Amino acid sequence: MAGPLPRTEIIERIRKLEAAGQFDRDVEDDPPTVPIKRGEVDYLGKKLSSRISTCVANRVARHHFDGCIKRGELVIDGVEGIDNYLAASGGGLIITCNHFNPFDNYVVFKALQPYLKNQILYKIIREGNYTNFPGLYGFFFRHCNTVPIPSRLPALKEMLEATDVLLRRGEKILIYPEQGMWWNYRKPRPLKSGAFMFAVRAGVPVLPTFITMRDTDVRDSEGFPVQAHTLHILPALRPGGSMSNREAEHDLRDRNYACWKEVYERVYGIPLTYSDGPAPAAE
Repeated sequence: MAGPLPRTEIIERIRKLEAAGQFDRDVEDDPPTVPIKRGEVDYLGKKLSSRISTCVANRVARHHFDGCIKRGELVIDGVEGIDNYLAASGGGLIITCNHFNPFDNYVVFKALQPYLKNQILYKIIREGNYTNFPGLYGFFFRHCNTVPIPSRLPALKEMLEATDVLLRRGEKILIYPEQGMWWNYRKPRPLKSGAFMFAVRAGVPVLPTFITMRDTDVRDSEGFPVQAHTLHILPALRPGGSMSNREAEHDLRDRNYACWKEVYERVYGIPLTYSDGPAPAAE
């Protein structure tokens, strides 16, 4: 596999995709996807070997990312709206977040860690990240309470059944409804309605979170300013009125996007626009 792309090339790819209105396209050259087979992923941690691997991986991950914080490679300014999490934390939750950096899930975890108690923050990830991502991050993707989405129907059904169980027993699941990571992209992107299917299926709320950034005086290895992050936790969303499942998914999607848009415009002090004009219609 080729090495990581230069950040200048990634920024140019993002510019072109935004101009084309292709907000759900990946900009990184990720490893090819290897399909997950039914029974391959121990979603519920039933096996002793899975529980041991998860324990080890989470300890290594916390040590790694806390080291990044100490070295100034990951900067967290603070959290706004923790009361919104506490108000909704009595049961299962789908937590949504914008996706712009491999570290952004740790920003969410650090904010919620003191309040999770005996619950776990699971992370929905792409199939290829679970089956075919190399190195330390591949180890994290496979073992740090991740829930990969299979491309084949038998394995997908198994995954959906497992998420239902997790949510109904009170776990929290983090998902990126924009689909794909755009490095240091500050704007909210149009959301995929499928991300909200998990909440509607299990009858649990959606908790929108949005991370804003500011440039620090520190430069990374390629000369770009290291970003300082603030996590904004918004009030939980629940479907309103008598809706079909599809209507409920779309309703949650649209209100989630509106929450993100409000935070973006309030924090950055500018209206949300894209290079091709206003936000495109949702799928």
